[in-house]
Amino acid sequence: MVTTERLFMPRKSPFNIILSPDEERELISRANKYRLPYFKVARAKMILLAAQGLGNDEIADKLSTRREVVSKWRKRFFEERLEGLEEHPRPGRPRSFPPRSHDPN
Repeated sequence: MVTTERLFMPRKSPFNIILSPDEERELISRANKYRLPYFKVARAKMILLAAQGLGNDEIADKLSTRREVVSKWRKRFFEERLEGLEEHPRPGRPRSFPPRSHDPN
């Protein structure tokens, strides 16, 4: 008899992260800064946990995010190192905000 249930199999990332001492220092610094934007802190933490050998699912659980987000930043770091954690230009027209209307009431 064939069942339609899928067994949970943790996915192993092909992007094994090994940090240089300088990269590790920089990521620890970013992860501990309160003045950095949250997304930069979170990305640094993701990579530090990946370097400890944790899988994407485990990292996502620890940081309360989705596995796909962890997977994206792990891959970008693997391919581009620290520069990969920075924002890339987004396609399309830049965001614009309408002028604020001044309501005297």
